[in-house]
Amino acid sequence: MIRGSTELVAIVGAPIAQVKSPENFNTWFANHHRDVAMLPIDLHEAALDSFVGALRGWQNLRGCVVTVPYKQALAKRLDALSERAAALGSVNVVRRERDGRLLGDNVDGAGFLGAARKHGFLPAGKRALVIGCGGVGSAIAYALGEAGIASITLSDPSSERLGALCELLGTAFPGLTVHTAFNGLEGFDLLANASPVGMGSRAELPLSAALLATLLPETLVADVVTAPEITPLLNRARQVGCKIQTGPEMAFAQLGHLGAFMGVTPLEI
Repeated sequence: MIRGSTELVAIVGAPIAQVKSPENFNTWFANHHRDVAMLPIDLHEAALDSFVGALRGWQNLRGCVVTVPYKQALAKRLDALSERAAALGSVNVVRRERDGRLLGDNVDGAGFLGAARKHGFLPAGKRALVIGCGGVGSAIAYALGEAGIASITLSDPSSERLGALCELLGTAFPGLTVHTAFNGLEGFDLLANASPVGMGSRAELPLSAALLATLLPETLVADVVTAPEITPLLNRARQVGCKIQTGPEMAFAQLGHLGAFMGVTPLEI
């Protein structure tokens, strides 16, 4: 029940019907008897500037989760960014201060690693392959660098995105070995699909059958796609005997990071 006293958080994107955050957050708020609610906002791009202005004056709003396609656009419109959000040039959460100032962070990578740790994956000294160098892939790669990954291999059909992420990682983590070519999957402790390949009803795989034939059971295979929960990649990995990490697991692991930044949940939930 939303009352006049209810504090609000929002999630903004376009489209918005597919997101899991409202259900996850509102279930947590209800179960913990918190007078807080999350609202989904399907926002037209032309309204971004007026939306940011409304956020500044929205006095019972604690913050806003940001999803595609506005993570980069909103980062440019905020008053301050965390170090990682500034490095990535994108935000996925905004906190509204009492004076109306808007502060941004990007916890995509933190949520991914939180889920991975529950599968026993500790990044320090390990080797990872990240497929997709867009917003989510960049955040995951950056978080792996922060956590001490020894080497990371990047794959993306866009040479521009690939080059930009290589440059970012090289600047932020001078001791990190970054590769852009690989012939097999035997050397990886983690394989993360951060691309949309496998989403919906399309039975697509982000890697060739020849490469997937080299996947070993010791590798943790993760996918950021939330629907279907078991993507074609995760299904193939499970057949090999790998531990798998689903998109909804990452989404739920992010909840504490998002909520803590906005001040509406503890970090560990």
